[in-house]
Amino acid sequence: MAAKQVHLAQDADADALLSADPLALLVGMALDQQFPMERAFRGPHVMKQRMGAFDAATIAERADLRDVFAIPPVVHRFPGSMSQRVQELCRHIVDQYDGDAERLWNDVKTGDELLNRLQALPGFGKQKAQIFLALLGKQRGVRPKGWRGAAGAYGEDGSFRSIADVTSPESLLKVRAYKQEMKAAAKAGKD
Repeated sequence: MAAKQVHLAQDADADALLSADPLALLVGMALDQQFPMERAFRGPHVMKQRMGAFDAATIAERADLRDVFAIPPVVHRFPGSMSQRVQELCRHIVDQYDGDAERLWNDVKTGDELLNRLQALPGFGKQKAQIFLALLGKQRGVRPKGWRGAAGAYGEDGSFRSIADVTSPESLLKVRAYKQEMKAAAKAGKD
């Protein structure tokens, strides 16, 4: 099955890479932390431009990855810690999946199995794993039995909770508004 075009980075070249390369999609998700969503998902394209290659083995062994991240415009606002996290993620993909990120989800039978695999990734806690599972199900057609349940609220059809729901500039604005509402509600609960 051909990969469906995603619109996560809101940039044609970056989105083309995310659509074609499962590792790019996974790295974009890893970078989606304390950084604007679309910029996080542009990160793999920026990395590829700077490194000339984009594969798990190259990234896993790249001694100057922090420098690649730190060149303006930065790949992430925390170039040291996030370059290390991406490197650990790529090492895991090399060690466990022979460098093929798509093997992470290709042979799973259930949503819970996929969720467990995602949670085993460096930097992927339950929430990030559920969001990525929802992204795979909603936008990539990766739908093992029970995937929506395993993805929790992020798997709900028609929601605008996370990057899994971003398909256009308009949906990005809806997701951003939802996140702002949640932050405001959390702050109000603390007061």
